[in-house]
Amino acid sequence: MTSDAGNFFEQQQPSQKLQIYSTSNTGVTPYWREKYERDAKKYWDIFYKRHEDRFFKDRHYLDKEWGQYFTGAGRKVILEVGCGAGNTIFPLVATYPDIFVHACDFSPRAVNLVKTHKDYRDTHFSAFACDLTIDDLDKEISPSSVDIVTMIFVLSAVSPERMPLVLQNIKKVLKPNGCVLFRDYALGDLAQERFTCKDQKISENFYVRGDGTRAFYFSNDFLTNLFRDNGFDVEELGLCCKQVENRSRELIMNRRWVQAVFRYSDISKSSFCEKSPVKENTLDQGNTEPKVKETTSKETMDNVEVDMSEGLAAEMFGVLPSHGNEAIDVKVRDQNFKINVLSKEYQHTCKSTGLMLWESARMMASLLAGNPTILEGKRVLELGSGCGGICSMVAVTSADVVVATDGDTKALELLTQNVSSNLRLPSLAKLFVKRLEWGNREHIQAIKELISGGFEVIIGTDVTYIPEAILPLFATAKELMSANCNGEDQELALILCHVVRRVDEPTIISTASEFGFRLIDKWPTGISSDSSQSIIGSWFTGNDSEDYIPNTALNVMYFQMQ
Repeated sequence: MTSDAGNFFEQQQPSQKLQIYSTSNTGVTPYWREKYERDAKKYWDIFYKRHEDRFFKDRHYLDKEWGQYFTGAGRKVILEVGCGAGNTIFPLVATYPDIFVHACDFSPRAVNLVKTHKDYRDTHFSAFACDLTIDDLDKEISPSSVDIVTMIFVLSAVSPERMPLVLQNIKKVLKPNGCVLFRDYALGDLAQERFTCKDQKISENFYVRGDGTRAFYFSNDFLTNLFRDNGFDVEELGLCCKQVENRSRELIMNRRWVQAVFRYSDISKSSFCEKSPVKENTLDQGNTEPKVKETTSKETMDNVEVDMSEGLAAEMFGVLPSHGNEAIDVKVRDQNFKINVLSKEYQHTCKSTGLMLWESARMMASLLAGNPTILEGKRVLELGSGCGGICSMVAVTSADVVVATDGDTKALELLTQNVSSNLRLPSLAKLFVKRLEWGNREHIQAIKELISGGFEVIIGTDVTYIPEAILPLFATAKELMSANCNGEDQELALILCHVVRRVDEPTIISTASEFGFRLIDKWPTGISSDSSQSIIGSWFTGNDSEDYIPNTALNVMYFQMQ
């Protein structure tokens, strides 16, 4: 063992945390950026399929903030852009029964929710599906017939480069001197701060949520220039702030949004600079920024009227909502498991590799189930179990004791639930779930105290994911391996199953050797020309061997302590 390897634990900083997934912050790849744009309608349709009309609260604040715009002579005609499930339009018509509302959304499912609402009447509503970046509004609404357009947390879902298309489309149906009532996310909102720590940035101030929906965060200058350049004058503009308190989690969250009124003029020579000064719209006295007064108030989570999508709530609280998970059925030989994992809708932006079930775990579990002598009567440790834990749950049928570990707290929460729901006594009593960040002395010591004498077999699936993880992986395995080896039948084994990604095989073998692990066998290529001597090869026996090789790129490596 080299001196560098021997001093690994002494070199670790107490505050260091190791993740087996990449911590780079490169943002969304071009492939996903194009996919989010192309499938924007689909992601919102999935959102309304999941939540129907139960997610957003009814928006009664339109009457309080903009009541004067809905009154006056004649019947007002309103266009609600991005109507969703109708949380704006139904409270509005209940307050102003003489108005008529055109309601559009590019999610057909959302439009259907509006049409099937108990208060929907053809005399007061006309709901239709429409993508305002593509479909012409004047095919559904008479040109220059709308008095007011409401845009409530909707323009932020559109790519910034396509926002002008939306405004030009609205102008086709808006009367001269008609107005747009606007409320949407502002720069500096807590959710944006959360996004900046993750690979979810699409472009400047534009992010994708965990459920595939997107959110843009507006600055005052961007919003003013956007509307001015498309023929609107700014009548009111306000930056609103609230401290939202979640008492159950003891969190105070700073929410920020822009609230504005824009007036459409068809006189081409009109200019923003020639108009009267912008009216500063505030809730009450507070801090100021140029042209805008900023108000900060405090509310509990139960009372706040700020829209949040499911993905946004997850970003704010740092946890996944329970309905962000899905149960999958996993068959391992003659055993059946129902495993809760992160829903596929969230996997594309989730940085934790432990919240999904990897193909390497399926194959390792099948090998252990088909060859119980590998673990029979032994103390077994699984590194990087993730939320599924199927290898550990299979292992307890033959092992003496099993400890399933992971460094991710969210993965451990799901893992504990999965173990409890799938195992019964006496197997349940033999499996322990523990947190283990590789190289963390406190975590290692806690496991040593739980299982005296160390482990005789250590397994890991897709734990050789990034280069930074390799050294602490083998250092931790050595620390927790049993110090005693009595006879040939008690050889200490480390078994890894993985797809080769960023770390090449020679690096894995070299680092393992530094910590006293010698490669005895590997699959599928083997290390000996005599295939009959292959340890791993003997595990692939029987007519059903191909049934539990989910990916031909998978590799198995068998190490023993030197």
